[in-house]
Amino acid sequence: MEIIVLPDPATASKRAADYMASRVVAKANSVLGLATGSTPLELYRQLIRAHREEGLDFSKCTTFNLDEYVGLSATHLASYSHYMRVNFFNFINIPQEQIHIPNGMTEDIPAHCASYETAIKQAGGIDIQLLGIGSDGHIGFNEPSSSLASRTRIKTLTERTRSDNARYFESATDIPHHVITMGIGTIMEAREIMLLALGDTKADAVEAMVEGPISAMVPASILQMHPAVKVFIDESAAKKLQRLSYYKYVYNNKPKSQISY
Repeated sequence: MEIIVLPDPATASKRAADYMASRVVAKANSVLGLATGSTPLELYRQLIRAHREEGLDFSKCTTFNLDEYVGLSATHLASYSHYMRVNFFNFINIPQEQIHIPNGMTEDIPAHCASYETAIKQAGGIDIQLLGIGSDGHIGFNEPSSSLASRTRIKTLTERTRSDNARYFESATDIPHHVITMGIGTIMEAREIMLLALGDTKADAVEAMVEGPISAMVPASILQMHPAVKVFIDESAAKKLQRLSYYKYVYNNKPKSQISY
């Protein structure tokens, strides 16, 4: 796990976007695992800018989103399908048929989840998975106590997560209780993982993920077991790390051959 601490959210988002862009350049037909929420918004804006100004080409890419709310249609303003269209897909050159997002309106959730797993395998597996982290350490919607070997499935949201996401809904009664989410085992099969965390509210979760024990109570801690994880964080999100000075020293003294972002 490589910890990359940047001065502020804008710099961290730009550095993370640059890295993802470099992977798309290196492999034009990359399979990208994508996340939603407020954290990756600037990253997506930077990728859109790179597409418009630098010719970053997504036409051969395939994408798989982490999750979707059960009971929300793709046109619902709070759905992640809508989020991805208005914040990313509408502004890049990726064909619609190469975009995959769980269907929150499916009538057979277990079958849909199985087919989502199959689609990932048929695409050749995810090359690079983008993650955020919840204030309680969840990744995707794998809440604390989730199986570390779990696959794509339905999950019940905690009240903490529902409260964190309340700003996207008109009232508390509108917030779904259930989601379809990639499992932790699914996420861990990505060839590379990049996690972006910004702000004070993520500091406890980042510390537990990076320096705490591996535990289902902090689902993100399993990333310690992945061979290729880059964690992009700002100073606020990094402030509780006990070995913060060491992580900065390592990054600032990387061999030139390893610096690509």
